[in-house]
Amino acid sequence: MSTPTAVGLWLQVSIWSLIRRAQPLPLAVLVILLLFSVFSWAIIFQKWSQFRRVRLANARFLRAFRRANGLEQIALATEQFRPCPLAAVFDFGYQELARQVKARGTISNKPALERALQLGISEEITRLERNMNWLATTAAVTPFIGLFGTVWGIIDAFQGLAMAGSASLRAVAPGISEALVATAMGLAAAIPAAIFYNYFGHVIRELGARMEDFALEFMNAADRSFEG
Repeated sequence: MSTPTAVGLWLQVSIWSLIRRAQPLPLAVLVILLLFSVFSWAIIFQKWSQFRRVRLANARFLRAFRRANGLEQIALATEQFRPCPLAAVFDFGYQELARQVKARGTISNKPALERALQLGISEEITRLERNMNWLATTAAVTPFIGLFGTVWGIIDAFQGLAMAGSASLRAVAPGISEALVATAMGLAAAIPAAIFYNYFGHVIRELGARMEDFALEFMNAADRSFEG
């Protein structure tokens, strides 16, 4: 009786043998799918690490911001909180605030200050979304690339069947098995990309909402500092 390890080894050897026997075009499809998968997993691990660092940095910066005696104290310490979207949003707001206070001694244009904060939020969301389009493309395209490889392989298998003049399943099964590997690889690339694209999208929306809330906190702190 075969053990699970033996079955897994047999499957690996069997799939590898199918890949080795593949024709040039189906083989090119498999290579393309493999590249999509490798790049997607690289982005997944990079984004996972990035968002983990961002959340920790945001929490540290927010604690420091709420404990500070004034905005000037935070402005002097923002560099130590990188990479932190909240610190970047703070920089946008503080620079606009400093210009207004330098010119008039107080906050003279609140809408301009709010726009500066929104620009900071937009820039940080754009940075967080970098490379996300690759995951979306992988999730959307690789199943069709795999299907193309499968269809081409099945056509090739039936052409070989017609030329051999045989109608047995034994004659056509190897070619169809080779063709179906492309569909399997397409799904293997697409499913993780789709899952993590949706998950990371949720994380980005959460971080965007946190930045919007922080912009309100910044406005309140600015009011207390320069209009109180």
